[in-house]
Amino acid sequence: MSVEDGGLPGLGRPRQARWTLMLLLSTAMYGAHAPLLALCHVDGRVPFRPSSAVLLTELTKLLLCALSLLVGWQTWPQGPPSWRQAAPFALSALLYGANNNLVIYLQRYMDPSTYQVLSNLKIGSTALFYCFCLRHRLSARQGLALLLLMAAGACYAAGGLQDPRNAFPGPPPAAAAGPMPLHITPLGLLLLVLYCLISGLSSVYTEMLMKRQRLPLALQNLFLYTFGVLLNLGLHAGSGPGPGLLEGFSGWAALVVLSQALNGLLMSAVMKHDSSITRLFVVSCSLVVNAVLSAALLRLQLTAAFFLATLLIGLAVRLYYGSR
Repeated sequence: MSVEDGGLPGLGRPRQARWTLMLLLSTAMYGAHAPLLALCHVDGRVPFRPSSAVLLTELTKLLLCALSLLVGWQTWPQGPPSWRQAAPFALSALLYGANNNLVIYLQRYMDPSTYQVLSNLKIGSTALFYCFCLRHRLSARQGLALLLLMAAGACYAAGGLQDPRNAFPGPPPAAAAGPMPLHITPLGLLLLVLYCLISGLSSVYTEMLMKRQRLPLALQNLFLYTFGVLLNLGLHAGSGPGPGLLEGFSGWAALVVLSQALNGLLMSAVMKHDSSITRLFVVSCSLVVNAVLSAALLRLQLTAAFFLATLLIGLAVRLYYGSR
């Protein structure tokens, strides 16, 4: 299995086992994100500013990268790094920052269910940029696998989980809000297309940058997250009055920040040593973890759509990574 196909050639069994464990850990952390955020809620809302969580996550990534270089987990290159090596990561940080903010603005122009279903188009945009920018051709079998992955995400978003309080006839309980009607405006559709394009471009551009530079991953991450901290610090300061940086944070919120920081570092390793396509599969497989944790922690019910989505994901993995 080649690197482009999602494997790492030449790895012995111990290293292959560690790589598999890393992918499973990343899948688990992706899937736990939404349930952990739900456990942070106080009176039905998140008690801290979202910009605070993003800024602290970027800062945690930066500190972990600096620590890995200082203690010698990764070798510092000979001579000081050039600004020409660092500058391209500013675009990566800008693309990621734009995408994170677009997610917030999209909610103004469509309902959450429509967003969850249509945002799976970013799988297709990532594949297109992957083929165009990195000049990798996908076989018909691999293309079908990605289509199945998009269908699985849309299927899960359309009704993979159900609140049992709304599963029976009659009016919903007083604590349960009525469902928001499906809607999307023309501007919302335009912003969604832009979101999917930026999502695919940011992932593939960062992968291309990391693979072309002969620098330690920790140093490349140091460049990326330095720009990320500066960008998100500016966004946080310019977001207007609100709770302080750490106001409203709990143990669950700290766990959200730490897990997202570690997962970001794991994903950077995936993009440097594997591909953005593998990242898509990790994110899609995390839907299964998300559903199981939501059912266990938030007492939501799994529906037939969840099992269909799980089947589609399994078929997609088999088609893309199976022997041809």
